[in-house]
Amino acid sequence: MLIAYAQLALSMALVGANVAVGKLLAAALPIPLIACLRCLLACLVLWPLARAMEGRVRPGGAALRNLALQALFGTALYNAGLLAGLRLTTALEGGLVLATLPAVVALGSALWLRERLAPRQWAAAGLAAAGMAAITLARLGGGGGGSALGNALVFAGVCGEAAYVLLAKRIAGQVPVITASFWMQAFSALVLLPFSLPGLGAVARLADPGLAGLLAFHSLTASVLCLLLWYAGLRQVPAGVAGVFTGVLPVSAALTAVAVLGEQFTMVHAVGFALMGGSLLLATWPGRRA
Repeated sequence: MLIAYAQLALSMALVGANVAVGKLLAAALPIPLIACLRCLLACLVLWPLARAMEGRVRPGGAALRNLALQALFGTALYNAGLLAGLRLTTALEGGLVLATLPAVVALGSALWLRERLAPRQWAAAGLAAAGMAAITLARLGGGGGGSALGNALVFAGVCGEAAYVLLAKRIAGQVPVITASFWMQAFSALVLLPFSLPGLGAVARLADPGLAGLLAFHSLTASVLCLLLWYAGLRQVPAGVAGVFTGVLPVSAALTAVAVLGEQFTMVHAVGFALMGGSLLLATWPGRRA
């Protein structure tokens, strides 16, 4: 079980670290184009890997529909909601809305997947949300000027990411990990392709080796390694517990912002990390045996 926990945590840590990488890429390339190219590059890696390690696997219709929904919610809705929302609301308020992700996953696993959550798992989700809120406050500082519509769009993105987590749990074990990852990336590319076409001319900028290297790193970590780790961990961990590990995402993003972007680390960050650590311990500590 500890290996599964480590896989889930590392997956979300890599996603969070890619926030800084994504910001650097977004300064040079259109957002839809970045996401689409990332998915296409991932497909080029995952297809031969799936054939070599898992053979010719043809997922059933139900599994393919599930993977298509994961692509729609986890790739399109999450990114569109987050980016569109942050154009209208303040980064502070948007970050606080994003901090509700573990609680939304826990609630969804109880209501949709009918998983029975222990009280300590509900408390863990609450601690994770509080920790992420503290980190967001520390990074972004106070200030008003938010937008109800912007906050609603960010929350729509949160719901999309939560739906991805729950959908992935629903078919965990039914389709081999690499094959499932390939199909999700392929569906994601199809969803993103129409939105990326207007910015297709920007591909010429990838002649810069540094920019091309950033895109390759972004693709191989965010769209390959993260998915493989997440699917592998979900095979052994209930969705309600796995949802708590989504709290690692903003923690990793904050650390990357401090290390790469030079943002200042404060005592509120330390409080946020302490709350997050308590959340993970509370969710994963072994219970007493009967």
